[in-house]
Amino acid sequence: MPKILVVDDEEHIRLLYSEELKEAGYEVITAESGHKLMERIEAERPDLVILDIKMVDYDGLDLLQDIRNRFYDLPVILSTAYDTFKEDAKSIAADYYVVKSFDLTELKKKIAMALETRLPD
Repeated sequence: MPKILVVDDEEHIRLLYSEELKEAGYEVITAESGHKLMERIEAERPDLVILDIKMVDYDGLDLLQDIRNRFYDLPVILSTAYDTFKEDAKSIAADYYVVKSFDLTELKKKIAMALETRLPD
């Protein structure tokens, strides 16, 4: 069962993603901020990270760069309420970019695609 780490400062988003993704057959762990995110990834070894861009204390694009520097082959899906970040040069380091919605069809498609192309450990 693939393990997904959801990093988002909005509790209702973490709950929604967690419930929907568990129903879809994934193991889900969550984090409410980027605090000690690299240590969390090291300890939990997720197969994929869903990362919010705009969090209260953290910039998701900066966290994405940190993830790429340490875990270069870990798939990351940027999740945001704003599609304007697609234009940000830092966002190209993500595997996929999804605009938040309560319909998770697009997100689930991107997760499946990212996990299919992941390099085995």
